Amino acid sequence: MLRIYTLIATLQTFVNDRFEGRKDRGATAVEYGLLVGLIAVVIIGAVLTLGGQLEGLFESVSKVLPGAGSGAATDN
Repeated sequence: MLRIYTLIATLQTFVNDRFEGRKDRGATAVEYGLLVGLIAVVIIGAVLTLGGQLEGLFESVSKVLPGAGSGAATDN
């Protein structure tokens, strides 16, 4: 009877130790989700703010490159 009690106590200790570290996993996932959302908002804001300037920059670079307007990059 003592062996069964020891086995059950060992199993309970193992299960408790195994799941003890998982208590904070939900909070960590929520924190990472909030960080990803905040980064996305910053990127969208930067693109909306600098979008016109970037478009002008790309247009000026494409005018300087040789053959950029001839459609050489398309494969038919």
